[in-house]
Amino acid sequence: MKIAIVFFTVLFITSSLAPDNVLTRFKIPEGYQQIAVQPGSFGAYLQSLPLKPTGTHTLTYRGAIAATDAETAAVVDISIGHEDLQQCADAVMRLRGEYLWHQQRYGEIAFHFESGFKCDYIHYAEGYRYSNDHWVLKAKKDYGYNTFMNYMQLVFAYAGTLSLEKELKPVSDPTELKAGDVFIHGGSPGHCFIVMEVVENSQHQKQFLLAQSFMPAQNIQVLQNAPGYYWFSMDKIPSIWYGALIKPAYLRKFD
Repeated sequence: MKIAIVFFTVLFITSSLAPDNVLTRFKIPEGYQQIAVQPGSFGAYLQSLPLKPTGTHTLTYRGAIAATDAETAAVVDISIGHEDLQQCADAVMRLRGEYLWHQQRYGEIAFHFESGFKCDYIHYAEGYRYSNDHWVLKAKKDYGYNTFMNYMQLVFAYAGTLSLEKELKPVSDPTELKAGDVFIHGGSPGHCFIVMEVVENSQHQKQFLLAQSFMPAQNIQVLQNAPGYYWFSMDKIPSIWYGALIKPAYLRKFD
């Protein structure tokens, strides 16, 4: 009996520590297979992001239930700050920045402001601070995470869908859709979605999971296409806010 209890306890602890992410949370549609991502890629990073417990509401930065909560399939377990800054494009830039920072690819972390100014992380980490589209040396060198997050807050304040859309490259062949790609339309307001996972059937038809933030700033949420169904395609415009952007004309990529 003691052996059985110990075995059950170990099994329970092991299962409770199992990762909960988009790969483990969402069942692949019948007849489809996951398109594998390259280890260490941006897509692999997105698919490793932890999710908050099933049933968690999408909240705004003030802690209120977000207007998009009904479209929630899952909530990504990542901070949103205490200001109305990490909105749609900001969430995409946050995820990209986090991926590069954790890989220590500091020289690749850079985003343009809507003014055209290139705000790169290296300058900020070396102690420079932004002032009227110029860098001014004001602080000590610091490549720590808190400084990185202060840098991202600066990016959120001055960049948006207009600037991010210009930075991203068009996907010339939508059949090459992959995790990490972005559906985006720059504007005031504009909007964007990021692709978290892609599956394909024998006819090479693809479906995919999408995530977004929104206005006001809110949790990054994985979206549901319909109640209980989480997969999207470019064949049919979904009935979610800005669903008309989910088509090839708005598809972009980082690299």
